[in-house]
Amino acid sequence: MLNQNFIDMCGQKSVIRELFAYGSERSKEIGYENVFDYSLGNPSVPVPESFTHEMIRLLQHEDAVALHGYSPTLGIDSVREAIATSLNDRFDMNYSKADIFMVSGAAGAIAHAARAVTIPGDEILTFAPFFPEYMPYINATGAVLKVVPADISTFQINFDAFVDMLNEKVMAVLINTPNNPSGIVYSTETIQKLAMILSEKEEEYGHPIYIISDEPYREIVFDGVDAPFVAAHYHNTMTCYSFSKSLSLPGERIGYIAVNPACEDSALLVDMFGQISRGIGHNCPPSIIQLAVAKSLYDTADLSVYETNKNILYTELTKMGFEIVEPGGTFYMFPKALEADARAFSDKAKELDLLLVPSDSFGVAGHFRISYCIPTEKVERSIPVFQKLAALYL
Repeated sequence: MLNQNFIDMCGQKSVIRELFAYGSERSKEIGYENVFDYSLGNPSVPVPESFTHEMIRLLQHEDAVALHGYSPTLGIDSVREAIATSLNDRFDMNYSKADIFMVSGAAGAIAHAARAVTIPGDEILTFAPFFPEYMPYINATGAVLKVVPADISTFQINFDAFVDMLNEKVMAVLINTPNNPSGIVYSTETIQKLAMILSEKEEEYGHPIYIISDEPYREIVFDGVDAPFVAAHYHNTMTCYSFSKSLSLPGERIGYIAVNPACEDSALLVDMFGQISRGIGHNCPPSIIQLAVAKSLYDTADLSVYETNKNILYTELTKMGFEIVEPGGTFYMFPKALEADARAFSDKAKELDLLLVPSDSFGVAGHFRISYCIPTEKVERSIPVFQKLAALYL
């Protein structure tokens, strides 16, 4: 018998992916330059040269059998050691190789982390607005994802609602900073308050409450923005990282989980991840990609274009009357739609070949997401189209 859960999911496909597919087909009809596709968070800048050079060197000079063979269950030792060292250098931590587990991107990291610290029926809390794929990531584990309503005035954590939702069944809190879809970066004050509350609740409930910190946008932070390293402020933190955005490598599916050495059962957790892999068929990311990223841990792609694009859009859209909490990082912003029905608003934009993602699946009504990882010249050419859209509501 076919699995009804996945049959049901076929009727609940990602709005983001469906818009992106539409944009691809529409581009064939009227030309890529005429479709202003702000749907998918697909990096628009090339990988750093250090990564490309290392890939070439590996292929030309290293043993092909080793490059393309299976890596150890937890990842290649030298890569894990290099990642630990880079985190210590940049964030004044004390990770070792034993605290690092290699995964196929941040999605794989979250899937492992959630399984390690919950059993079916446990709860994980996250904060709106949130990445819609969190639902299948968490609910497939048997745990239940519950969403704390947003503070739409700042998109920092709504602490009153959060405290109301905390209970003994909550085993983890899944956070995403810098945030997709809002672009907001949680401040040091926000993270410290979150840590204080969780520490108090751990003592009250008599069990750990873990932070699963989803950080693929950690390096995309704009000038002057306060961007704390979450694990430095809370002991029971598992940092889920992807190189997809910082190195523009989404197709390579490479990342890691870093378990704070101060975390309860830290050594056991990393070993558990290896066993979880057996159950979900993860079985380690490619050896050659692990080795190549290890040479680019202190590098990024040229991320400056994202701040340039943000500045253009934020300036021009606010002039048109859009209400926007200014992003502090990522390549997303989350304006308020010009009508209550976000999907209807996005449909009107679609008629103008302007592809904007309605906010409903992000856990917030009446907004839309702009993914501005597109060429700056195209951002500039889209401004008159936004003006046409705004004019429909005058």
